[in-house]
Amino acid sequence: MLEEAYYQKADEIIEHYGKKAASLIPIMQDIQAEYRYLPGELLTYVAGQIGITEEKAYSVATFYENFSFEQKGKYVVKVCDGTACHVRKSVPILEAFQKELGLSAKKHTSDDMLFTVETVSCLGACGLAPTVMVNEDVHPKMTPEKVQELIQELRGDKK
Repeated sequence: MLEEAYYQKADEIIEHYGKKAASLIPIMQDIQAEYRYLPGELLTYVAGQIGITEEKAYSVATFYENFSFEQKGKYVVKVCDGTACHVRKSVPILEAFQKELGLSAKKHTSDDMLFTVETVSCLGACGLAPTVMVNEDVHPKMTPEKVQELIQELRGDKK
């Protein structure tokens, strides 16, 4: 069960866009921006508020890869595995993040909820490959050796 504050925030967002079916995607985007994921319970609530079925809301949310029903960490790390990054060894970078943070192909978020590591098909920064993006910050020419340094910097314990 979600805290009342989640519903209050959803009400503010719904009020901003209006109680209409066409508002579903921007409402979901704002909720995900607020919480770094889309709580299923809240999606059901939104559907009822804007007059669409729960099934319709879920079909839209699951159609777009950008929406996530899993809670994400404070820092969402996107490791590019597009052609340019892959050729320039992005896989060892992903493996270094997973090793440092105790993650795997099935576990994407660290226990302390600080980091979520994902792979993406392209970040559009091929000339900077291999590239990693942390939230909105691009980290070009990443190496497995730089991974530990970046994690320490994000945790605030850079020496």
